[in-house]
Amino acid sequence: MVEFKLVLSNPADGKSKTITVADAQAQSFIGLRIKDEFNADAYGFPGQMAVITGGSDKSGIPLRGDIPGGSKRRILLAGPPGYKPKNDGERQRKLVRGSMITEDIVQINATLTVAQAGKKS
Repeated sequence: MVEFKLVLSNPADGKSKTITVADAQAQSFIGLRIKDEFNADAYGFPGQMAVITGGSDKSGIPLRGDIPGGSKRRILLAGPPGYKPKNDGERQRKLVRGSMITEDIVQINATLTVAQAGKKS
């Protein structure tokens, strides 16, 4: 059984809403990537779309949009997500995940957008 915590951020009022998504709704997220859109009607936001902005797995390893797939990789990072340098020019090799949502993901972060007229979801 796949289960996610979906954190929907609303930029209009600056608040977030955490929703537990399980079973069939959770299966619809499998295979989506960062920057993909989905319909937020089922999560209490009628007429709005949401864009996936990130997430993390059960170990707290963040998703990174510039890495294809859903596997873990150790890459050299100079900035977020996954690493916050203390000094200018500092880089470090860190473990991050690819941009695809898999069964190993625990939290999905998303931001609400207004649905455009005539656009199919």
